[in-house]
Amino acid sequence: MSTTHEPHLDLASEYEHEPVPSTARRSLTSIAAVWFGFPMNLGNAVFGGVIVYNLGTVAGLSAILIGNLALFAYVGALSYIAGRSGKSFSQQAAATFGEKGRVAAAGFLATVVLGWFSFQIGLTGTTLRDALGWPALIGALIGGIAYTLVTIVGIRALSWLGMIAAPLFVVLAIVAIAFGASDAGMSATDIWSYRGAGTALSFGAAVSIVIAGFADSGTMTADFTRWSTSGRAAVAATFTAFPVANFLAYSIGGLVVAVGGSADPGTDGGGFLNLLTGHGVVLTAVAVAFVFINLGSVASHCLYNGAVGWSGITERGMRPVAIGLGIVGSVIAVTGVWDKFLDWLNLLGIFVPPIGAVLIIDQLVLRRRTGGAAAYRYTAFAAWALGAAAATTSHYLFPGSVDSVVGIIAGAASYGALEFARRSVGQRPALVLDGVQTEAA
Repeated sequence: MSTTHEPHLDLASEYEHEPVPSTARRSLTSIAAVWFGFPMNLGNAVFGGVIVYNLGTVAGLSAILIGNLALFAYVGALSYIAGRSGKSFSQQAAATFGEKGRVAAAGFLATVVLGWFSFQIGLTGTTLRDALGWPALIGALIGGIAYTLVTIVGIRALSWLGMIAAPLFVVLAIVAIAFGASDAGMSATDIWSYRGAGTALSFGAAVSIVIAGFADSGTMTADFTRWSTSGRAAVAATFTAFPVANFLAYSIGGLVVAVGGSADPGTDGGGFLNLLTGHGVVLTAVAVAFVFINLGSVASHCLYNGAVGWSGITERGMRPVAIGLGIVGSVIAVTGVWDKFLDWLNLLGIFVPPIGAVLIIDQLVLRRRTGGAAAYRYTAFAAWALGAAAATTSHYLFPGSVDSVVGIIAGAASYGALEFARRSVGQRPALVLDGVQTEAA
């Protein structure tokens, strides 16, 4: 399938069904803006506040940094593959899990990110309600429509939005922390010596939260970084997100808690919109715009991931799929079901990372080449299952362990061992092609 890239059009090709050609690749600044603007969101500030509330400033920020370094290693490797090949996550999954097998991997993650999209819509409504008294339903509906419209413009819109959302987040966060510190009479020494007051999280659990927060979209990084000019450029763009932007977002939330700026830090964490209201009409208006820009950046990224994933599976265009998923996600959000997603989505740190680990070993370490004929590859599915099983065991039997890292290591080791065993005995994995059992090329 051949398409022509028209950079002057807002609705140019998104290359849903083929690798992005070299003529359509985008600059490092553009792709960095896509990734850098994604983690800079109020949700991550909330999580960062919860972590610091439980561990204290120094230990909390240390856990946040370690989690981000782990994310960089994981997402950076997947981004390198994407920048080198130009393939989306769905196309990557087809090479590793099989043309039909990719439905399980890509479909799973493309559905998971729809949950995050709904969460951001719901968070838009409740944030505006709590800070300004707006009806939550109205805020959520406006957000759902606006975020879907941004998504259908494509990768260019995500880049533009990131260039606005990230700087605005940093500036308003500094203002909020200054207000919080002033109201509480806190000094810099007081902030750094804050020891926390919660007991719900261990250090390892805090690291797991950081990794799990981007386990899904991080694994699907290829949908963004396939537009990079090279593998190295894709890694550089990823670095701006992990550790830079994600660490800043979490840390800002942690500092909000440390200065006493959160009324209920154990639940609300480091959300700081409340610190920006009540200081005049202008700042309040900016705060309202900030909610839509900030949460819209996250929601649009998630919907883009979901739309590219399902368009690859269904062989339909990204934009019609995005509109359909946007409607579904908005309905889920306004019914209030989104509020039940958070704990479940965080558990995806157990089930998602082994998928990326298998892709990394298959396409970066073993450098396997496929002609795309395989329907299913059982070694990839077995390694995914073993990695998830190891992470689940770690989660329940060894509280405080970093489940995501356990799953990555176990998935990678399992796949490497299974492929080594298969090649050692001279066997090829049995595949099913159009109902006929055969062997892989």
